[in-house]
Amino acid sequence: MAKSLRSIDPDVHFRVLHLLEEEPELTQRELAQKLGISLGGVNYCLKALIDIGHIKAGNFSKNPNKSIYLYLLTPQGVAEKTKLTAGFLKRKMVEYHALKKEIDSLKSSLKD
Repeated sequence: MAKSLRSIDPDVHFRVLHLLEEEPELTQRELAQKLGISLGGVNYCLKALIDIGHIKAGNFSKNPNKSIYLYLLTPQGVAEKTKLTAGFLKRKMVEYHALKKEIDSLKSSLKD
């Protein structure tokens, strides 16, 4: 169970949970487009998240198109998303500060 989680990038894990919390009716193809990853990558990620209990998938029983799924975060998934959010923000702030430092350095070298 935990083996499948180790191979999911934490940023992708966070972004999948975030998107599904906002739009649980997204298809795998739509998720792939929004995340900028392959359809196979999304399928693998969703299966892993279902296996570890962060999301559950169900189809609409009254819908004649049985391939339409709804992906819902479980309470465990909501708690994990909260932890992932903090890590995501921390990584992005580090990236931001490094990029800002590089931009400032380039700007000052142009003034010389």
